[in-house]
Amino acid sequence: MSKTEVILISNVVGLGAESDHVKVAAGYARNYLFPQGLAVPLTAANKRRLEALRQRRAEREAHELNTMTELARSLQKVVLVLTAKTGDDGKMFGAITPGAIADEMKHQLDVAIDKKKIHLEHPLRTLGEHEVEFRLHQDVTVKLKVRVESSTPVAPQAEAPATEAREGARGRFAAREGRPRPVAKESGKERPAAVARAEPRKERKPRAEKKEKAG
Repeated sequence: MSKTEVILISNVVGLGAESDHVKVAAGYARNYLFPQGLAVPLTAANKRRLEALRQRRAEREAHELNTMTELARSLQKVVLVLTAKTGDDGKMFGAITPGAIADEMKHQLDVAIDKKKIHLEHPLRTLGEHEVEFRLHQDVTVKLKVRVESSTPVAPQAEAPATEAREGARGRFAAREGRPRPVAKESGKERPAAVARAEPRKERKPRAEKKEKAG
């Protein structure tokens, strides 16, 4: 495969930055770098452009450093909240990956971060707070607080109905054991409720009338 030398006039990830001389496949240069305006052939005329390209590169890198430094200061003040499904024992289903964190950064903070800049030794698999390292720039790193919460609804507790059932059973047991019955009030006097209900039967006088006739 034939090679050709080119001068990069834009930053190309994995290849180089402005003013760099690099060797690439002739077809790659011809079909991609040149049409996209990312590089020019290495010629005497193009070499005279190197100083301007170096100046452009220095300005771009300084701007990127300032931007990432400001972003790092902002990230130190926030907590990114993510949710995950959990089982009854509180254990997570699945894990939080750099890609998921990058998506939430865009959704919650409107900040676009390449997931490759989010460094995790292993995916997050537990609820709670974690510190995640962001390698924003070769000279700028920051740790962001990430809190993982459960998105699984909490099941309603059935303790209250069970308690009421136990209290009702105790009341029925107490009645069978002959414990004091509730008291009914009548005419300012307190009498047992059972007596108050039976009292009207004493108003009958049929037997007394029969005795008067017999006399």
